[in-house]
Amino acid sequence: MHVRSLFVRSIVLLLPFAFSPPPAAVALPGPAGAGLQADAAGAADPVAPAGADSALAAVDTMMAGGTEDYIQRVREAFTPENRRYANTRMWLALLDPLYAVLVGLMVLFSGLAARMRDLAQKLTRFRYVHTLVFFVLYTAVVMVLTLPLSWYAGYALEHRYGLSNQTLPEWVIEQLKSAGVGVLFFGVIPLVWLTYRAIRTRRHWWAWLGAGTLPVIVFAVLIQPVVIDPMFNEFKPLEDKVLEARVLALAEKTGIPGRNVYQVDKSEQTNKLNAYVNGFGVSQRVVFWDTIIAAMDHDELAFVAGHEMGHYVLGHVWKTLAFLALLSFLLFFLTAKSMTWLIGRFGARWRFTEAHDLASLPLFAMLIAVFGFFVQPAINAFSRYQERQADMYALEVTHMNDAGARAFLELGAQNRANPEPSALQTWLLSTHPPLVERVRFMQSYRPWEEGEPNRLFEERPEN
Repeated sequence: MHVRSLFVRSIVLLLPFAFSPPPAAVALPGPAGAGLQADAAGAADPVAPAGADSALAAVDTMMAGGTEDYIQRVREAFTPENRRYANTRMWLALLDPLYAVLVGLMVLFSGLAARMRDLAQKLTRFRYVHTLVFFVLYTAVVMVLTLPLSWYAGYALEHRYGLSNQTLPEWVIEQLKSAGVGVLFFGVIPLVWLTYRAIRTRRHWWAWLGAGTLPVIVFAVLIQPVVIDPMFNEFKPLEDKVLEARVLALAEKTGIPGRNVYQVDKSEQTNKLNAYVNGFGVSQRVVFWDTIIAAMDHDELAFVAGHEMGHYVLGHVWKTLAFLALLSFLLFFLTAKSMTWLIGRFGARWRFTEAHDLASLPLFAMLIAVFGFFVQPAINAFSRYQERQADMYALEVTHMNDAGARAFLELGAQNRANPEPSALQTWLLSTHPPLVERVRFMQSYRPWEEGEPNRLFEERPEN
């Protein structure tokens, strides 16, 4: 589970994935929900070179006969202990939406939602304040109800497998800080109030919410690197100036701004490895965790940088935002229809009869979480496509196949990833292709050696 609480991530679904981890990030083989989506499996990619599937056996043979058998090393790194961790993470990812439903039903059928609404309405006659008070109370209640699962997934499990460096007080403070961010950006900034105003005043309110999703997500992605992320960690320019020069040279080669390359002190919290790109315009940046800088050599880090630059050059952030905004129309439509039916069926027991009643917020969040889970495979497939594109771009711009294979090997081993998950797990949970598939691709994709043109990276003419 991500360090942010289950509640914050559920409420985030009101505006899909607005404050979730960056949508375009280097693949982190590992458990779904740990930090960036660290996924174990992926589907066939439409940008893969022709004949790649039929060449897999030959690639395995080639690697086994060379100096490095990376496929074997990947499999050996997936120890029984790592398998137990990966399987636990998988089950937690499946339990997450079920737990959200359970919490929502508990708050509704206990009458707690109605009592919190009544308390908020007694304090003032202003709807904005009603909403803010209710949201704060709801935040506190859900944090308490989800604390056992959050503690196990975010603290106990990570410590059990040697992946967390946080003390319990530090973890608790982080959870409180996450809840505060949720209250600020959804309560104080009146996004929840605006949502319920639309429900109250617009017949087809789901369409209005869908239309409002894109500008809100754009705003969130814009401010996340400069406002939200620094609340949890310290970001600073790369300290390794040799590496910085190499990354900047690579940025110049790809024709993108190279000044925004940062490292972040994630070693205070975790031993996992990661890097990602987020933001856009003035807030766009490539970020290396200090753990990955310590674990990888410059060639491997240059490949990782090339992968992140591929996300930027190929417009993956914007494409992901557009995709999620379009998908939000479907989520809100299904939520609206389901709320109408459920309120008609159970509203008397819940003590509200209209969707615009503040006491319906637990129902709203619960339904968004449920339908979000069912559309997740589509989001995953879209993400896996982009990840393979970024892998291809990194190879075309660096020609460092061996470094790419080593980078994925180290990511998988350190993050305790399942390199060969089932097809069902891939479909349900994976935003990144599986580790073995990616290592094979690192070895098989070399069009420049055959005199063939690049598929994605366009060479810039020299001045």
